[in-house]
Amino acid sequence: MSKKSGSSKRWLIDHARDSYVQAARHKGLRSRAGYKLLQIQEKYGLMETGHIIVDLGAAPGGFSQIARGEVGREGRVVAVDLLEMAPLSGVEIIKGDFRENATLDELINLLNGQQIDLVISDMAPNFSGIREIDQPNSIYLVEIVLEAVVKILRPGGSLIVKCFEGSGVNDLRGRFRKNFRKSYNFKPNASNNRSRESYLIGRNFIG
Repeated sequence: MSKKSGSSKRWLIDHARDSYVQAARHKGLRSRAGYKLLQIQEKYGLMETGHIIVDLGAAPGGFSQIARGEVGREGRVVAVDLLEMAPLSGVEIIKGDFRENATLDELINLLNGQQIDLVISDMAPNFSGIREIDQPNSIYLVEIVLEAVVKILRPGGSLIVKCFEGSGVNDLRGRFRKNFRKSYNFKPNASNNRSRESYLIGRNFIG
């Protein structure tokens, strides 16, 4: 077994000590990401009872778990991911690549005419530690979410997607301004202070 680098060891120690990680474990949440979505919800109120929400790149389910609690019995949450995801009560799971039309068709067929009110995505690339590689990979993930959103989100719908500050983010903000009547950039308190992570939020989709 290879030894972990010093930076990896520090991350593991910091992660284990993180108050949000500990709170998530205590409350039975899939991940600390749940707190991030709750804080986004507290500020912007994008999830409502009866909403249809799709979580792209959903595993392990931190966002889906919170969304399920917000939409109530009348709403639906569909989680889409290439990776296996352990079942979550009340969450419908599609195992597939949302970049492929076949997966999006499966999603549309599953919803059977119901329109999607909100798309959420907490995806992050597998970080190499080399910013020149990691930043373009993170931008790519947002771009493929936007490509899917154009195909599936109802007019007037909303989007929440993770991004990482750096090269290319201003271009993404421009796309949000083009595709949504209102757009925001928000870093929840539950995000690590040292992380460049934030969330791009689009409201009132216009295509």
